[in-house]
Amino acid sequence: MNLNPEPLKLLLCGHGYLGQAISRDFLTAGWQVTALSRGTDSSNPQSAIRNPQLAELSCDISSRESVSQLASLQPDFIVHCAASGKGGADVYRQVYLDGCRNLTDTFPGIPLLFTSSTSVYAQIDGSEVTEDSPAEPDRETGRILLEAEQHVLDHGGLVTRLAGIYGPHRSILLKKFLHGEAIIEEDGRRYINQIHRDDASAAILWLANSKFEIRNSKLFNLCDSTPLTQLETYERMSELFSRPLPPTGPRDLDRKRGWTHKRVSNTKLRATGWEPAFPSFLDAAQSVATTLA
Repeated sequence: MNLNPEPLKLLLCGHGYLGQAISRDFLTAGWQVTALSRGTDSSNPQSAIRNPQLAELSCDISSRESVSQLASLQPDFIVHCAASGKGGADVYRQVYLDGCRNLTDTFPGIPLLFTSSTSVYAQIDGSEVTEDSPAEPDRETGRILLEAEQHVLDHGGLVTRLAGIYGPHRSILLKKFLHGEAIIEEDGRRYINQIHRDDASAAILWLANSKFEIRNSKLFNLCDSTPLTQLETYERMSELFSRPLPPTGPRDLDRKRGWTHKRVSNTKLRATGWEPAFPSFLDAAQSVATTLA
């Protein structure tokens, strides 16, 4: 009987804001993690190891040649959470579509979880959105995400559609409010869908550790349990922080994720047994505020 089995191996593609939380949680759970980013100065796995369970490597996942050099790693699970930065359609195609293709080509049969976005839902009527709702993005970047999703699903992988990520040191919504720069768009009826970074990471670990029947559901919305209108959010923050309500103004049609009005449901993921530690943005607002510059 083997009392000391080899740890499961995660290949983590993207080690930024979300990726660092994912590596932290998988390491805590006993996984061995190899984290990839474009900026890491490393040429081979041995030189990159900083502790027995974590390796950080430099890799451009949009490059087939670069990814193919990792074939010997033999991961048990792959997470693609690389960010596009402020890039447009060309960068999206390279990072997301080409990246997913290169990973499935290099690691056939290894489960790949792709972190997509709820921005693929373009609903503007305030309706509840589930995984069965139409995903018909009106931007090319959203259509590229859908193409990457389909590729991953066709190759036996999983897709999580993430709402807007916030957490320690990061919340544009809260930062603007505290700095007096927030605007309530029109009557504030637009719903805001968010997910705390640590809840997103915990959900990804949950899916990686889940039984096949859960993984086989394949597509999950990853958001908190309480979509709030913009007006509700600012009214509650005004109470929490004893600040005046922001002024009203026009819609921001230049938002990176597009202007939508929908309530994204996490019911399918919660039915598997996962629950967010922060069911609402308001549950974390005060603690996050203390971390913002």
